[in-house]
Amino acid sequence: MDFYSFYTGNCFDAHQWLGAHPQGEGFVFRTFAPSADRISIIGDCTGGEEVPMEKVGDGNFYECTLPNAREGQRYQYRIYHSQGCTDHCDPYGYGMELRPDHQSVLRRLDYAFQDEDWMKNRTDRKKGPLNIYEVHLGSWRRKGEGLNDFYNYEELAGMLIPYVKEAGYDHIELLPICEHPADESWGYQNTGFFSPTSRYGTAVQLKKFIDACHQAGIGVILDFVPVHFAMDDYGLRRYDGTFLYEYPNSDVGLSEWGSCNFMHSRGEVRSFLQSAVSYWLGEYHFDGIRFDAISRILYWQGDEKRGVNGMAVRFVQGMNQELKARYPGCMLIAEDSTDFPGVTKDVGSGGLGFDYKWDMGWMHDTLSVFQMPPAERREKYHKLSFSMMYFYNDRFLMPFSHDEVVHGKATILQKMNGDYDQKFPQARALYLYMMTHPGKKLNFMGNEIGHFREWDEKREQDWELLQYPLHDGFFHYIQELNRIYETHPALYAADYEKEGFQWLDCQPGEGCTYAFLRAGKGEQLAVVLNLNDRPEEDYSLRIPGAGRLELLLDSDWQCWGGQSLPCAGAVAVPQAGEFFLHLAPFSGKVYRVIER
Repeated sequence: MDFYSFYTGNCFDAHQWLGAHPQGEGFVFRTFAPSADRISIIGDCTGGEEVPMEKVGDGNFYECTLPNAREGQRYQYRIYHSQGCTDHCDPYGYGMELRPDHQSVLRRLDYAFQDEDWMKNRTDRKKGPLNIYEVHLGSWRRKGEGLNDFYNYEELAGMLIPYVKEAGYDHIELLPICEHPADESWGYQNTGFFSPTSRYGTAVQLKKFIDACHQAGIGVILDFVPVHFAMDDYGLRRYDGTFLYEYPNSDVGLSEWGSCNFMHSRGEVRSFLQSAVSYWLGEYHFDGIRFDAISRILYWQGDEKRGVNGMAVRFVQGMNQELKARYPGCMLIAEDSTDFPGVTKDVGSGGLGFDYKWDMGWMHDTLSVFQMPPAERREKYHKLSFSMMYFYNDRFLMPFSHDEVVHGKATILQKMNGDYDQKFPQARALYLYMMTHPGKKLNFMGNEIGHFREWDEKREQDWELLQYPLHDGFFHYIQELNRIYETHPALYAADYEKEGFQWLDCQPGEGCTYAFLRAGKGEQLAVVLNLNDRPEEDYSLRIPGAGRLELLLDSDWQCWGGQSLPCAGAVAVPQAGEFFLHLAPFSGKVYRVIER
């Protein structure tokens, strides 16, 4: 490791020197603790006895070699400092114990990936389809109802990959799997930034999971937390007796989630976080990183009124620029709720260098419209169309994420206005709008089966819902929507070009209808929506140059639980330049446009 790069925040491989690494039959241990008085290793690998570490390098690092240490043994650092003595897990450790235990675990990372073709040919998907299935591994499926009845990474691969393929998604996004002490944090308050959580197995098992995904044609994205870390004493908090990773001032040092904020102005902290991201992309072959809570990096405590955190912004720019150079084809995705300029612009042009940004405004506006009674929708008509007013400012990704189905917010299906029977047709119209709107897609597990119970990290999804016709029909509807999205370039090839989208009907009237055109790679699709509770019997639509419309999908077909007989391929022809269409209540249709 280059010490100068480490201190100046330009290091991306600190994990290759710091931490515990195989050396012959044993392991060598190194840690960074500049304010420590002395440090010992203690654990299985020392027989429970303290083994002192020696200062190395410039005296801020400590090292020890244990020739008899073996994989699977536990260890921690006992750090003596001016405030006393504390035991810490290894900040750069490759494994940790299952909570509530918290020692680091020695891991060898040897594994021969078989995904060369995938890694060579993968792209950031800007010109291709990107349809992400967001998953919390511990509650997608469970072995039982016990506290630790989890499937491991390999077992999950055997179930999750076929399901994702069947449902029609092309990527899986994992909620954070860095080790974390509290299940209720969902992985967003970490103690082991280099340790795959032991809830689901070992580092090698995770590699096998990702390898299997790649061989099945599925990409894998990791949700990563660069803003804050857990308060637990054995973690990063006051690691060497001082505020080594966090701010010394609680006004900016403590987050709204009761955790410690990283001090991004410190080079050592930047090197730690950059190395962690590089580790997941390089060592595990993840295809992308979704960075959580970017607003808390851009602005002090995420509050625009407190101003921009300039050093943290420069950290993001430098990290993203280097990651794109090191890992061609990887995706860097920002979860950012602000209107900070240039989130997805190149760093060289003054941007932050992300590939995509979650469109939180679209998500909230769209769901609020579908929560309204029909009469109010007509009054708030442009709330649904507003997204296209700003869409080309960044490369947006359209999410219906885990955050929208917890904490009393109700599930996506529950959010739909009206009674039980009215919720399904509206949810079908909602997803048709989502999948045909410009931008890449993300859907949280359970949404695709019409989940009625809010997500609970302690319980698996209610798969028994698929025994009921409306839920089974809804799943197959989502499956067909995904297929249409993946196979029609008009819906993805020109997402971020103005030529890829055109409003055909975007004016409020007595009803509540919308129509737009999607175009890409020589193909045009017309999308029409009726969000009213009454049918549109002769809805008139003009499409310049169109000779015929071929129906690809109607959200009201009986096979999905609707009222209309399926008639895929039905052709509409214009009369005096206008198409006259029948739109069922709360429904949408997708047509292929055939030119004259």
